[in-house]
Amino acid sequence: MSYIDEPLAPCIVLGMPVRMKDIAKDLGLSVVTISKVLRDHPDISEETRARVLKHVKDRDYQPNILARSLVTGHSYLIGLIVPDLIHPFFAEIAKALSAVIRPRGYSLIISSSDEDAGLESQELRQLLARQLDALVIASTAMSGDQFDQLGQNGPPFVLIDRTFPGQSPNFVGIDDTAAGRIATEHLIGSGCRRIAHISGRRNSTGTGRLEGYKQALLRHQISFSKDYVISRTNVDTDSRQQGAEAMRLLLQRNPRPDGVFCYNDPLAIGAMDAILDAGLRIPEDIAIIGCGNLHYDSALKIALSSVDQHSQLIGRRAGEIVLDLIESKEKQPARSVILEPTLVVRSSTRVPENAKSTVIPKKKMPVRKPSAKKTPKR
Repeated sequence: MSYIDEPLAPCIVLGMPVRMKDIAKDLGLSVVTISKVLRDHPDISEETRARVLKHVKDRDYQPNILARSLVTGHSYLIGLIVPDLIHPFFAEIAKALSAVIRPRGYSLIISSSDEDAGLESQELRQLLARQLDALVIASTAMSGDQFDQLGQNGPPFVLIDRTFPGQSPNFVGIDDTAAGRIATEHLIGSGCRRIAHISGRRNSTGTGRLEGYKQALLRHQISFSKDYVISRTNVDTDSRQQGAEAMRLLLQRNPRPDGVFCYNDPLAIGAMDAILDAGLRIPEDIAIIGCGNLHYDSALKIALSSVDQHSQLIGRRAGEIVLDLIESKEKQPARSVILEPTLVVRSSTRVPENAKSTVIPKKKMPVRKPSAKKTPKR
């Protein structure tokens, strides 16, 4: 239901809206003073600020955004384009971003590209037509050409989660190579030796995590096999189904993997579905780790181990940068904020206490083999 369709109280329908100059007249102050209070300007005393804010609340004053835009040249709108609106990772970023910009009077417009580069370009053009003050983008495109043009002629923007080789825009994300390395080394430390990877698109996040996976195998002298890498393209929209399909292919490998690092958590959840449907156990037969550390990972039937991408921190940092870009009177140099991913261990890679006895013999077998040889009788 839109606001137009909602029943309105008669006093709102018939009464004149409260204006800034009405507030000023009531309090015997200037319109400039009222404006500074509403913009949280430091020139105002705390006593005056409290007095104005109380009166604004009592009279239910709502700023005229259009009038303010005409005066300031700002729309007070910031756009966010993400590959998917259902994926909790991007929802958490949006929530944190909104929490940063809202107190400064800005609103967030969210759009989804559905992992379609053509649709992303279309959404970008539509948002630019609204004269937004800034953009935050998790791009699904394989090329950054449109962002070169945007940087020259458009509003300030910040890329999040994924970036483009050879470009230096404002960016906030994690070290994806480190994420892949941390996840794979954890599986190796859990006793896995046939480690597969369900990878993402060939963008900065997908290639970075794949590279980290390869680095970890090399560091521990474990052979890399292309047969153990299954690539998926729709990793944010149809991820659970994509993860299950990829895992079913891996289960056909001989020998099958005993550990799997998944590009993101939704893919990992789909992979776990396929493993359990095949009658296998997690982690006793196959250990699983994802990336993202989504809020529901610990509530799953088998709690999912993951690499924390710090989604809320990405949203906060992106919000701080766009506000600085919008409100700064001088041109700002591009900033790149690379967050360090962290490991979160749960049941999908850690054997429960009551199941340890079923796993310990498997781990000890290589140690016992040499002692199995009988000593010849003298």
